[in-house]
Amino acid sequence: MKALVWNKDKIELTERPYPKILNLGDAIVKVELSSICTSDLHIIKGFVPKAKEGIVLGHEFVGEIVELGSGITNLKIGDRVSANCETFCGECYFCKRGYINNCQYGGWELGCTIDGCQAEYVRVPFADKGLVKIPDNVSYRNALFVGDILSSGYFGAELCEIQKGDTLVVIGAGPVGLCSMACAKTFGAGKIIAVDIDETRLNLALNLNLADYAFNPRKCDIEEEIKQLTERRGADCVIEAAGGDETFEMSWKIARPNAIVAIVAMYEKNQILPLPQMYGKNLIFKTGGVDAVHCEKLLEMISQGVINTDFLISKEYSLEDILQAYKDFEAKKDNCLKYAVTY
Repeated sequence: MKALVWNKDKIELTERPYPKILNLGDAIVKVELSSICTSDLHIIKGFVPKAKEGIVLGHEFVGEIVELGSGITNLKIGDRVSANCETFCGECYFCKRGYINNCQYGGWELGCTIDGCQAEYVRVPFADKGLVKIPDNVSYRNALFVGDILSSGYFGAELCEIQKGDTLVVIGAGPVGLCSMACAKTFGAGKIIAVDIDETRLNLALNLNLADYAFNPRKCDIEEEIKQLTERRGADCVIEAAGGDETFEMSWKIARPNAIVAIVAMYEKNQILPLPQMYGKNLIFKTGGVDAVHCEKLLEMISQGVINTDFLISKEYSLEDILQAYKDFEAKKDNCLKYAVTY
């Protein structure tokens, strides 16, 4: 089968053997749609130390089950499924508490430490936990982002412990940030403020009614703008979904005292926590690694029309053209958000 394989600082589309069932809890899925994530680029650039060379990349996908291990009882061959980006057993200390990103027997494995989904077929361990049936009225396209980007957005909103009417600032109007805004509305957020240096993405957030206000920090005093909208207090909660050189500092500066700052971005550099400057502000910082434990709920929300992520797909590429897709995605060609790869 054709598969996109990472070796050192390069990727190549090559032939790989079809995956096989290795454990009772495995499933083999025929990939119908996958996507390219910024975290895939981080692997290629060497920013993910645990990533293993020679793996097939990719962890965000939907498809059809074609083979099942004998230990799987809640799924059947032919089921259309959405895949969780995390591999988790459901039984260890962390899984039982909902911290599946830290599963003692899994975590981020697909496309990182084991072969991922940018191939015609993929083996999914602990498939009874990591694969969720797609409702009949939800298409593969509708469900593509449930197991990663949408879950990450929901995770950011959940970390903030949003109270009804809260003012939320989302730094970064990329895919995760936009999903965070969409999910925050379901938590009852009052004002949602989008912050980004990309005017196209800010306009998208406004036009989709995901944000009530949008600011480019290169064109305004962002701290002052937030104060004017919050009776000089600052934001009740902040989601940092950008991971830029200045966005971590921005996140705590625009937060009010006793606010929650949720860090869901993946940084390429160490960040500084200037405790003397923060002293007395009593901030709560939460970070992650998405714990994508709400995939079934998110699929139901999509089925009911509460959330829609179709707007994230800027373009579709065939697997044959995936190398060009990676180049275009890294260059953010035509202001792309996400690319879908067809098989």
